[in-house]
Amino acid sequence: MLTKVIEQSKIDHFAKWFERAEKIVIVSHVGPDGDAIGSSLGLWHFFNSQDKIANVIVPNAFPDFLKWMPGSKDVLLYDHYKEFADQLIAEADVICCLDFNAIHRIDAVGEAVLASPARKILIDHHLHPEDFCKIIISHPEISSTSELVFRLICRMGYFSDISKEGAECIYTGMMTDTGGFTYNSNNREIYFIISELLSKGIDKDAIYRKVYNTYSESRLRLMGYVLSQMKVYPDYHAALISLTKNEQGKFDYVRGDSEGFVNIPLSIKGVVFSCFLREDTEKPMIKVSLRSVGTFPCNQLASEFFNGGGHLNASGGEFYGTMEEAKAVLEQALEKFKPLLNAKG
Repeated sequence: MLTKVIEQSKIDHFAKWFERAEKIVIVSHVGPDGDAIGSSLGLWHFFNSQDKIANVIVPNAFPDFLKWMPGSKDVLLYDHYKEFADQLIAEADVICCLDFNAIHRIDAVGEAVLASPARKILIDHHLHPEDFCKIIISHPEISSTSELVFRLICRMGYFSDISKEGAECIYTGMMTDTGGFTYNSNNREIYFIISELLSKGIDKDAIYRKVYNTYSESRLRLMGYVLSQMKVYPDYHAALISLTKNEQGKFDYVRGDSEGFVNIPLSIKGVVFSCFLREDTEKPMIKVSLRSVGTFPCNQLASEFFNGGGHLNASGGEFYGTMEEAKAVLEQALEKFKPLLNAKG
């Protein structure tokens, strides 16, 4: 059995909205990852089973390794179909905001969402949610937004209506947001949920292969190159990998090719903190990905030095400047956090 994480009053409030709604829009964050797409499509499949007119809208494209997911072809990319998406958002009865805690995280979609008269609900697991939705279901202690979507559907009394396709999407979100259940995944209820999803007929081994074992040759060569340039900081139990625009071009980089790279340095004995700096191909900035093991607070470092945040062991941020400047800021951060890094080393 699952503990009742979500407040009953919020379940009841959303249930009333849901009963009256005909048109529902689901939105998620820029650069959608497995949890963004998994939670969105999991909820979308459920809405479809209840004869609602539902649409998923994301700011821009998501990685190829998620395009096998049932319903992925129906996800609307805002940067390709802005006019149509704006109309759907404006006409929606309910807007479900998934896997982001601040309106800027949905980029240009945010303006349309704020302008819409639709009732709005936030379902998320990141710290410090902004107050732009009437109902806020925010639980940073939960492993993924996909897990929250499963809990919400079940608490509303619709577990039997979760389809195999919906279960596949929810499982994918849970799996990817925990690094294949290797971090932030010690809550035994996660595995109860997995058993319930398995009862829907999903093949979790096949899902793992579709997500993690279908990369291109150029992606593997890119990984080798990035690791060959890796810098290890033994005195800080830390490691840094980076990727410039020019380097991405040499390896025919496509969105998602560097997914998971930041986790690799953590396999080095003694390394408890890993940073990946990547020049964005669409905006003049450097994307910062941070991972840790144990209790080193990635989110604190991200907040203090890279205008970011996230979870204890998995966080991100942005840096506006050159790659060398970003590396210099990281080294300042390592010095600031040296006591914590050494304590966990």
